[in-house]
Amino acid sequence: MNLKTLEVPLTLETERCILRAPGESGDGKIVNLAIRESLEELRPWLPFAQTLPAVEETEKNLEGARIKFLEKESFRYLIFHKNGDYIGTTSLQEIDWDIPKCEIGYWIHSSFSGKGYMTEAVQAIINLGINNIRFKRIEIRCESTNSKSRAIPERLGFELEGILRNEDLSADGSRLTDTCIYSIIT
Repeated sequence: MNLKTLEVPLTLETERCILRAPGESGDGKIVNLAIRESLEELRPWLPFAQTLPAVEETEKNLEGARIKFLEKESFRYLIFHKNGDYIGTTSLQEIDWDIPKCEIGYWIHSSFSGKGYMTEAVQAIINLGINNIRFKRIEIRCESTNSKSRAIPERLGFELEGILRNEDLSADGSRLTDTCIYSIIT
């Protein structure tokens, strides 16, 4: 794959959502507020949600994500409802260009959970990954007890390849957890 000629759009559109790469003024405040409002729901699953980051930390993280996007190391998208509300984040990450393959990551603002927005957004980046980037394998990994996270690959036709027992630490680092590996191949 020739990365020099690979063009990855900065914006994707679905029926209800706009997905765009980070980089606009104010993104840090918007994302940080969503983390603040969803901290209790995110904390069991995500290491970054163990404590509330400062807005400046969120801004710096998003700046790094924008650089990685432009350098084709990972492709993070902020998800917005077409009415402008911030919904969450999804990304194509852990890219191995030799295969080529990647992993999808995601998290959602709790007030939008259970309404199908994340499934819609993840489907959009799967389409991007398969049809535009031409990944041969896309994985979704999640903790075995995270039923909401597991529901997304199951709804989108991913195959559960296995559950790795005692494979990772919980988000807070206090215990061993099992990791589900879902994949779709082309």
